[in-house]
Amino acid sequence: MTVNSEQFNTRWSPALRQQFIGSGAWRDLNFYHHIESRAQLHPDRVVFIDEHRTLTYAQLKDQVDRCAAFLKSLGIGPGDVVTLQFPNRVEFPIVFFSLELIGAIANKISPDFRRREVEYILRFSKSKAFICVGEFKNFDYAAMIHELRPALPELQSVVVSGFASIGDVKSLEQGLLEHEPLPTHAHVKMNPDAVMRMAFTSGTTGDPKGVMHSFNTTLYAVEVIISEMFITENDVHLIWLPVGLNWGYLTLMQTIMTGSRAILMERFQAARALELIEKHRVSFIPTAPASLLSILSLPDFKKYDCSSLRVVVTGGASAAIETIRAYQKHMSGHLLELYGMLETGFHTFTRFDDDPEKVNGTIGRIVGQMKLRIIDEEGNDVPYGEEGEIAAYGPSVHLGYYNNPVANSELFTSDDWFRTGDLGRYVDDVGNVMIVGRRKEMINRGGKKFFPREIEEILYTHPSILHAAIVGIHDPRLGERNCLCIVLRDGASFSLDDALGMFKGQVADYKLPEAIEFFEELPFTPTGKIRRHVLTSEVQQRIQTGQRG
Repeated sequence: MTVNSEQFNTRWSPALRQQFIGSGAWRDLNFYHHIESRAQLHPDRVVFIDEHRTLTYAQLKDQVDRCAAFLKSLGIGPGDVVTLQFPNRVEFPIVFFSLELIGAIANKISPDFRRREVEYILRFSKSKAFICVGEFKNFDYAAMIHELRPALPELQSVVVSGFASIGDVKSLEQGLLEHEPLPTHAHVKMNPDAVMRMAFTSGTTGDPKGVMHSFNTTLYAVEVIISEMFITENDVHLIWLPVGLNWGYLTLMQTIMTGSRAILMERFQAARALELIEKHRVSFIPTAPASLLSILSLPDFKKYDCSSLRVVVTGGASAAIETIRAYQKHMSGHLLELYGMLETGFHTFTRFDDDPEKVNGTIGRIVGQMKLRIIDEEGNDVPYGEEGEIAAYGPSVHLGYYNNPVANSELFTSDDWFRTGDLGRYVDDVGNVMIVGRRKEMINRGGKKFFPREIEEILYTHPSILHAAIVGIHDPRLGERNCLCIVLRDGASFSLDDALGMFKGQVADYKLPEAIEFFEELPFTPTGKIRRHVLTSEVQQRIQTGQRG
């Protein structure tokens, strides 16, 4: 078994392996080991419940084995990239976990992504297959891929779950029915250090970057949160975070690894979430702060029995201290604040025994064998307590960006620390850290992140626009909302509705402009780069004074 093919050039090295094997962080296990073990231990125990069906551990293993045989029959094999686009349904873990049995690489993407994003990712990743839900939130995924397919010659197979509005696709459900489970002797044994999954996140140029992970980097992240948060087979997880994104996916893994149970929620609705907590006696929830605020904003939220909640972990975006205190006052269980990302896994979080008033508003301190530095532009440590960029090192840090040597060079220091782009500082002598801003230009709307250039490049195709920029303006619920800043050509006109018409169906809804401001000129540097912090400050000033442009 080789570590990586030429297609997947990673930062893995014998020295890195020796370090983390020696420390016990990497244990050379593939994930199917956990599925098989749990199916043997308690086959009839329920593992997943979604809006449509319930799955036991034995059924999960059977469906994974059948899916592997089905996908192998389509010609998918070792080293092939398979892109998955699903909402929170049990079909996602069935397909995802089957891929390791045939040696394929799972590339998961958000169900929010639309034509522009999906086409780029499929082409850049050289995906051999695309597996998706037929329809979700009134969007026809099958029709989208039908339109894109002629421009994607490397895409050989399309598999659709549920109703498909077009032909020339395979049915996931039919494939599972028609194929016997892939026998054990036919399983591909993937190297635990090889790339087994990718996920795309926006890059510094506005194009998405493919983050690569192995079994070893992935499983360590899950094991850390299981250990530090005392997760057992008695826990019941509620997953409304998208399983196609990092944290939702890792929560699926921690469910199986502990022999516990998870409720999958397709779309978050505060009242429905409270109903599920009460009905299933939910004990563990990972979430973005916006969802907590939505729950606390319901006038009758106290009528629901949430006494089963043991821990709620908030991350993805900074939670307002007012939201944290309101939760601690009115809801059950411990509220912990976590810092992590697709590239690093779980890096820091607050602890059960912390004094809330001392750590509220921080991201806690480092966990497990993870390491953290706060550095300047040159990569040197800043004095303790001063602001700098958070850098990460440890067993769950990603293996690099797929086919992107520029990003790898820019975002890893010479001594292999990953630059997160987030600015922070130590707030006490025990190592608790506070986020103070971002070095990157990324907009973070309710925990969903994107780079503005992606949107701006589309805007510049409109004949009325001379200059355009999109910035994140402060919002107490979502953290940031998207504000479009425009300089019009002489005599031209443009409206927010015009902008929405350009983007609708082309990009994810969370990237759409929500407000518009007009300027005579935008603040540029001498080299022509937009001074975004200056522009954001000006928009905030307009809002505060009521002088909208």
